[in-house]
Amino acid sequence: MNSFFARKFVVQGIFIVLSIILLLRLFYIQVISEEYILSAENNVIRRLPIYPARGIILDRNEKILVQNEPVYDLMVIPREVKAFDTLEFCKLIGISKQGFDRRFKKARNYSPYKASIFEKQLSVQVYASFQEHLSNFPGFFVQNRTVRRYPDSIAAHFLGYIGEVNPKVIEKSNGFYRQGDYHGITGVERSYEELLRGQRGVQNLMVDALNRPKGNYAGGKYDTVAVSGEHLISSLDKELQRFGEQLMKNKIGSIVAIEPSSGEILSFVSSPGYDPNLMVGRQRGNNYMALLNDKYKPMFVRPIQAEYPPGSIFKVVNALVAQQFGMINENTYFFCPGGYRYGRRGFMGCTHVHGSINLKGSITESCNTYYGYTYARMIDQAGMRPVNAYKKWRTAVSAFGIGSALGIDLPAEASGHLPTDEYYTKRFRNDRWGSSFTISLSIGQGELGITPLQMANVMAIVANRGFFYKPHLIKAIGDKKVIKEEYTTKNSAGIDQKYFDVIIDGMSAVVNQPSGTAWVSRMEDIEMCGKTGTVQNPHGKDHSVFVAFAPRDNPKIAIAVVVENAGFGATWSAPIASLMVEKYINKTIKRPQAYVDRLMQANLLPGAAGQSAGSRVTDSSKKEVNKALTERRTIKNNE
Repeated sequence: MNSFFARKFVVQGIFIVLSIILLLRLFYIQVISEEYILSAENNVIRRLPIYPARGIILDRNEKILVQNEPVYDLMVIPREVKAFDTLEFCKLIGISKQGFDRRFKKARNYSPYKASIFEKQLSVQVYASFQEHLSNFPGFFVQNRTVRRYPDSIAAHFLGYIGEVNPKVIEKSNGFYRQGDYHGITGVERSYEELLRGQRGVQNLMVDALNRPKGNYAGGKYDTVAVSGEHLISSLDKELQRFGEQLMKNKIGSIVAIEPSSGEILSFVSSPGYDPNLMVGRQRGNNYMALLNDKYKPMFVRPIQAEYPPGSIFKVVNALVAQQFGMINENTYFFCPGGYRYGRRGFMGCTHVHGSINLKGSITESCNTYYGYTYARMIDQAGMRPVNAYKKWRTAVSAFGIGSALGIDLPAEASGHLPTDEYYTKRFRNDRWGSSFTISLSIGQGELGITPLQMANVMAIVANRGFFYKPHLIKAIGDKKVIKEEYTTKNSAGIDQKYFDVIIDGMSAVVNQPSGTAWVSRMEDIEMCGKTGTVQNPHGKDHSVFVAFAPRDNPKIAIAVVVENAGFGATWSAPIASLMVEKYINKTIKRPQAYVDRLMQANLLPGAAGQSAGSRVTDSSKKEVNKALTERRTIKNNE
């Protein structure tokens, strides 16, 4: 008996101790600690995220390119929803009854107790009419946020677009992103996401029985403030960008313009383009699919992702490299009988018989034969095995930023293609190949692939007489206008300055002398130095290419223009480039409106009226000039 009563008191003691502990814990939670206050009041408190204003993006003159616009997300807590008139609800926000059922099921599957988005991005107009009836729909409330707005509807590929985060992005963010957050998906929006996005805040609101906000809980003691994203000053010139997009309407191709003295990109045109406002709002998904399925691929970022054989513009690079190697100089002449013979029966045709021609003339008149001989000297007569000479040549060419990504501040930049010696050794099944095996590289054809950005960067190198700054689209960051250090570093192309003069003489003559291939694109008050190219296209009419910089002394702009399936470089790309140069330097166009209209109104899309597959052509001098002169006289007569 005594043992029984002893155990009884022990058990009672344990229960008493546990009860005291629980009472003390409850007293701590309810009276002393504030940790559970918000949880205890969840039935009357709504915890709302405060989305920060995303940083705005300006052009180089601090004019707005992208700004923010208020919208409203309609939220729902399924367990709080009571019976109401769903047809009226659907009518107010513009959805069907089936759409309502689908959305509500999704929200309930996510959580009956947690708020989730029922309908995204109600406009100000829709919200204004819906707000009056909000008390009729228990369980629903509205959350403020902002979306992007593009007042000029330009530069879509440069700016990019934002969208809702997916589970993979949320997981990678280590807790920063939550369901319903937005992030940059393409363009500058993605590259500078961490600066643009800002920091989310929290607001705790008291709500009444009808789910209507009744003010901040505890006077806002537990709220946190949202921090807006940094604004960005881009290098883009808004007016030049708009003009470039107008010139490239109904054409496939690119315009890239760079300020040589800084590497800042002045214009970044990818055509066909699209209105960036299509990627905002409730129709974004439908618009995205329509753009994705467009046969002309308007979402393809051609300035940094399209790769083309550079054609005759590559002669500038070969001329500079050959001089640096000591293989040619400004007084080196070769005889052009109308083509270059190599190997046993190989023949690379030229546009016509140039006769004896020097280095400057080879640039001005774009002589293929001259560069066949020049390339052969670099590969076959370098005093080493041809395969090793090719390695040396490739290293020199790569210093121009060819064959590797330049590191522009945009995602998904292509590197281009500059074949290695291993590539050719594997292809020819031995390493005893010489210049005759790769002779097409002498005139920028064959396996070479260069992006329009790389083409423009080569022109920046020539304009600077031997160096370049990394091309970039964001000039400065925030109120302090911070500039990334990597954009202030000079990058040498490995060519001595003295070798550029003769090349620039030849490029000036291309535009400013009657014998030049782009003479019809000359300007009276600006000395532009350029080079035409006509790039072989096995799928149809050849691509029109032109690269240039201006003015000759103290250059302000370097530019590359590619118009696909347009034929001669002098006919389309050169006039477009010259107008862009004139617009940027003079801020206006002095040439006749008919000259401008011809370019803006032309429809060069494959399959358009007047477009057909053309035969293979190479860059020409007289033929291009005569064709362009005829067109110019026709314009003049019609004025």
